[in-house]
Amino acid sequence: MKALVYKGPGEKAVEDRPVPDVKDPGDAIVKISKTTICGTDLHILKGDVPTCSPGRILGHEGTGVVEKVGAGVAAFRTGDHVLISCISACGRCEYCRRGMYSHCSTGGWILGNQIDGTQAEYVRIPHADTSLYRIPEEVDEEALVMLSDILPTGFECGVLNGKVVPGSTIAIVGAGPIGLAALLTAQFYSPAEIIMIDLDDNRLEAAKRFGATKTINGAGSKAVEAVMKLTGGRGVDTAVEAVGVPASFLVCEDIIAPGGTIANVGVHGTKVDLHLERLWSQNITITTRLVDTVTTPMLLKTVAAHKIDPTKLITHRFKLDRILDAYDTFSRASETQALKVIIEA
Repeated sequence: MKALVYKGPGEKAVEDRPVPDVKDPGDAIVKISKTTICGTDLHILKGDVPTCSPGRILGHEGTGVVEKVGAGVAAFRTGDHVLISCISACGRCEYCRRGMYSHCSTGGWILGNQIDGTQAEYVRIPHADTSLYRIPEEVDEEALVMLSDILPTGFECGVLNGKVVPGSTIAIVGAGPIGLAALLTAQFYSPAEIIMIDLDDNRLEAAKRFGATKTINGAGSKAVEAVMKLTGGRGVDTAVEAVGVPASFLVCEDIIAPGGTIANVGVHGTKVDLHLERLWSQNITITTRLVDTVTTPMLLKTVAAHKIDPTKLITHRFKLDRILDAYDTFSRASETQALKVIIEA
């Protein structure tokens, strides 16, 4: 089968690999229908994720059709159309029983990281009963690719961890796919203001279409000054960091109001300064989280009911044999205006 393989920092290639087979009773082999590229894949390629070794097939998102199941799989059969969760969960260990599927003792974020992932024609899914979701017939399959990772990530790590409530003021630093997913799902809670901050006017225009009440093109002190002007010098109740670089987290530190919450979503590969000399007395909360996908069933129902439309995040489509072109397009988003790319196997 064809697969996109990580070769080391800055290096990737399309290779022929054997079709995976069942290793454990709880495994399912899924023939990929659609997958996508995540900002985390770009972090891997930059060398920011040391748990991912050269030789790994990348990708942790997608939909497909069950090709084969192990003897221990009860919920799925050959031919079932499924959504693949970016998080593999056994459902039985201590962390899973606490709802922290991302820290499953035999799973977590392993797809495209510690085991081969979804940017291939086939993928092996461990713990299939609790890591796959049956696709409802009436739901657009492309929309559901967004539910593998970015919708639950934006919602859980940004909106829920950020304690968004009706009437609150939110700033989302980073208008990429994850930031826009946080924007879409924050509207479940009717905040009074959602301010999007980015350096890309095209993404800020998309943010306006998706429901942002204000947009700011700027970084550092320029962005901080603009937020303070919009909020009468108070700052925001929730600041969502959705980039994963030190500068964006520092903006969050500078714009958070007393009693507010900084919700980190971005993947950080280098250290960030925490200015406790300014923040120690401000009653703020700083949260970190890897998505657990506990909200995926709810988000599936929301999409099926047409309360939210994740297809608005899709800007480009490619066949698997053009996945290198897809990476090039996605990595040059400021030029190509890419948000999410769909790759069809």
